[in-house]
Amino acid sequence: MDLLGNPFKGVVGDVKGRASWYKDDWVAGLRTGFRILAPTMYIFFASALPVISFGEQLSNETDGILSTVETLASTAICGIIHAILGGQPLLIVGVAEPTIIMYTYLYKFAKKQPDLGEQLYLAWAGWVCIWTAIMLFLLAMFNASNVISRFTRVAGELFGMLITVLFLQQAIKGIVSEFSMPKDDEISDPSSPIYQFQWIYVNGLLGVIFSIGLLYTALKTRRARSWLYGIGWLRSFIADYGVPLMVIVWTAFSFTLPSKVPSGVPRRLFSPLPWESISLRHWTVAKDLFSVPPTYIFAAIVPALMVAGLYFFDHSVASQLAQQKEFNLKKPSAYHYDILVLGFMRSYYVVCLAFLHQMEYFLSPQCIQEALLSSRGSCYAKRCFKLPKRACQTVRAVWKSMARCRKCSSKWIATRMLILLTRT
Repeated sequence: MDLLGNPFKGVVGDVKGRASWYKDDWVAGLRTGFRILAPTMYIFFASALPVISFGEQLSNETDGILSTVETLASTAICGIIHAILGGQPLLIVGVAEPTIIMYTYLYKFAKKQPDLGEQLYLAWAGWVCIWTAIMLFLLAMFNASNVISRFTRVAGELFGMLITVLFLQQAIKGIVSEFSMPKDDEISDPSSPIYQFQWIYVNGLLGVIFSIGLLYTALKTRRARSWLYGIGWLRSFIADYGVPLMVIVWTAFSFTLPSKVPSGVPRRLFSPLPWESISLRHWTVAKDLFSVPPTYIFAAIVPALMVAGLYFFDHSVASQLAQQKEFNLKKPSAYHYDILVLGFMRSYYVVCLAFLHQMEYFLSPQCIQEALLSSRGSCYAKRCFKLPKRACQTVRAVWKSMARCRKCSSKWIATRMLILLTRT
């Protein structure tokens, strides 16, 4: 209760704590040189692929009113804003299933209301964004993030498991949908051979082959450092860039089918360019804000309350998971300040006269570890973690002594020792 009487106390404390490290966040990244490229590519694909997948689902659920264009654009814009202004130096920006469910319910509700309809859906969703931004500002102002100390590790892991299950559910639904006919409004020519039973079946089989093939090869390449064959630099290169390379390789495979296969098999995602006429109306929604009846403007408080609660809990739990003691992080957290930045990005809707749907922010310690492992970054980890001097010397000695051994994975073992030593 004492903190409730001191507005912005938590935000001010976070800003002071992070200000001394802000320059180091950029300098340390630049000093790594080309080594930063591997984790950058990994995190890029880890963020972009779900955004594209959920963008397609959002397009199907909202009859094309929202699509991959909005999910990609909002991910890029919000990611840049958070990278420059955010308190957490390591994060992944993306879309998750709870966001899609919320906007699907909003669309179904607006579609049934004669005063809203499909024409004012985006404008009404904009009011939901505005109210959500106000609530997030209030949460940051009155130090609501102090409640994070009451969240247990079990709560965080359960929430992470929920997100994982939703991702798996969407992946399975996407594979199954490849065996069925698309929606009527997506069929341009019903007499096309691609809508015949045999080609629909082939389309589904190709979807299964490409999905499982990409997953299997991506998992295998991530463990390339432990392979017993191949020279060291090649194994390191495959481990660093294997995931993005497999995405490119399997995408290329989809274009190498026999000439007898119709051009529409396998199906491909249609995504209009942001400046095309079909997408332009999405970026001028602000002019319709006051066309929404006042009753629905205030009614938007109800879904905004649920969205604000969802993102406050999501962001707080994910931040807490990334700040666990076993990671020995040297840089301070910024729980309150990040909630304020999150509210600012919600208000970006009004500033830019464009519709930016809500993003979810994940701070995954597993992804941070993978980024460190893929960059072979014992030196980078030394700057990020509190490592004893003897531990650094041990890792460096093992690294050098085993560098010429082709029958063992020297750098993988040394990096694993680094992770173990940081926990001691």
